[in-house]
Amino acid sequence: MNRAASSILLKNEHVALDTQALEADLTLISSPLLRQGWMLATAESCTGGLIAAACTDRAGSSQWFERGFVTYSNAAKTEMLGVPADLIAQHGAVSEPVARAMAEGALAHSAAQVSVAVTGVAGPSGGSADKPVGTVWLAWTVAGVTHGERQHFAGDRAAVRTATLRHALARLQALLHAAAPAGPPPGG
Repeated sequence: MNRAASSILLKNEHVALDTQALEADLTLISSPLLRQGWMLATAESCTGGLIAAACTDRAGSSQWFERGFVTYSNAAKTEMLGVPADLIAQHGAVSEPVARAMAEGALAHSAAQVSVAVTGVAGPSGGSADKPVGTVWLAWTVAGVTHGERQHFAGDRAAVRTATLRHALARLQALLHAAAPAGPPPGG
């Protein structure tokens, strides 16, 4: 198979992912995780496990990827990650407080030290005036600090999910490098 591009079939949509770029991003993510002895957990709603799949597609990822939670429903967010149901009721599933709670819940329910969480409206329906299709809240917990960010991605469902995957990994890479600058491994 050509490693320059692979495909993920999403219902009746076909999205090409540049696996060389993804591979480079994952190298830049895995290096600081390995250097620090940290493990990664994902908590995904609108991406349905795409981030975890991208990580585990890489050989050797078991050394830095601990687990992935696919919490598509509100009940799953509460049951698997401990996101308070009243938080979801107050702010909605697609919100900064819920994304942050998902990132923190992924750490609380795993042996990981780093997490990424995403919750959004991938479409084609489900949007509102406040949260139109393409609205995604992302959160990352790195070195004990949780960061949240709202993005709006254009395109169809496949494009929104792919853009979310790419942005989640790019921001994780930046946060990891800020928290764990390059250098020799501890004791080395």
